[in-house]
Amino acid sequence: MFSEWWQWARRHPRAIDVATAVVLWIFAVFSSTLTDARIVRTPPLAFSLVAAVPSVLLLLGHRRFPRTVVAVTTVCGGVLGVMGGRIGFDPSPSVAGAALVALYLLALRTELRTTILYTSGVAVALVIVSVGWGKGALLRPDQIGTLSCVLLAGAVGESVRNRRDHLAAVEARAELAERTREEEARRRVSEERTRIARELHDIVAHHIALAHAQAATAAYLLRSRPEQAQDMMDQLAGTTSSALRELKATVGLLRREGDPETPLEPSPGLAQLPELIASFEQTGLSVSVSVEGERRALSSGTDLTAYRIVQEALTNVTKHSGGARASVRLGYSRRLLTLTVSDDGQAPPAAGEPGYGLIGMRERALSAGGRLAAGHRADGGFEVTTELPLETAEPDPHQDDEERTAR
Repeated sequence: MFSEWWQWARRHPRAIDVATAVVLWIFAVFSSTLTDARIVRTPPLAFSLVAAVPSVLLLLGHRRFPRTVVAVTTVCGGVLGVMGGRIGFDPSPSVAGAALVALYLLALRTELRTTILYTSGVAVALVIVSVGWGKGALLRPDQIGTLSCVLLAGAVGESVRNRRDHLAAVEARAELAERTREEEARRRVSEERTRIARELHDIVAHHIALAHAQAATAAYLLRSRPEQAQDMMDQLAGTTSSALRELKATVGLLRREGDPETPLEPSPGLAQLPELIASFEQTGLSVSVSVEGERRALSSGTDLTAYRIVQEALTNVTKHSGGARASVRLGYSRRLLTLTVSDDGQAPPAAGEPGYGLIGMRERALSAGGRLAAGHRADGGFEVTTELPLETAEPDPHQDDEERTAR
């Protein structure tokens, strides 16, 4: 019931203003006409008309001119008190009711300093005027009541404003927290999409490049050496099966809770480097591996990053290089793992290629806190060098080595 009334009042603010003005006028007129014997006397017409002035001013101007309305209604309250005393009435604090309501509304809309200033001014003005109401007597009950009503109006208005501001601040913080959570969720989704796209690119590009090379070799050998062609076709079947297994493992990470469990293979790492090298050697690419320094244990993320960078670099050699030899060097230091993949090819990169392989390798290196440089060597061929931290570190947004040529 109260909630419905409150909603109606918020939808019809002018109706509430009119009702408030009428109630204030009634109190200003009739409360001062009561004698001690509770006998009601009819107020004079002039007094009734003057009593309507502060209520009308409050109705028309409290939203646009709150400070002016407080000052004018205070003056009107004093004038009503003086008029009532001269015609034989005993003025009550209700003659300044419009000033009290205006002061309350001012406290709702302004800061504490303004509220204190106007509350003090209204209190002093009404107390001074009330001295004339009682023929110069001080500390009468009506004076104390008037002073208390003024202070109460300002204090209640300030309290309501503080509570309203507090609720607004709480709502703003809740909205900001919700927006921050949504932005964080979108950022995480974007990062996850990038990671999945990079992982799928590495898997697909590697195996498709191998499958293409094996199929081309099998087609070349089919007429002259069918036995070797059959062996190459068997290797092609193994390559496609391996691609399907890795794709299944990667896509299986996207399953929701409650979906049938999908057996996932452990993430590859440098421990699987011999198998990776063997898969490239099946296509006719000769790959040498060298290790400098003492091997050290890597975190799972760094291990996977190193493996994928070597995989993508050798895939690029298979697709773009005109050479038949490549080398992989692993350099271990106290804090860094340095990966270098180079080839002796002479063919320039194909025109118009977007170079997603190098982009993916660079993103992987940065995500692990390292950096990557790639470009043509002075003595021919292409070289990819990556430095990965052996301990967790923040990604370095600045790279000393710029990629000299997109591949």
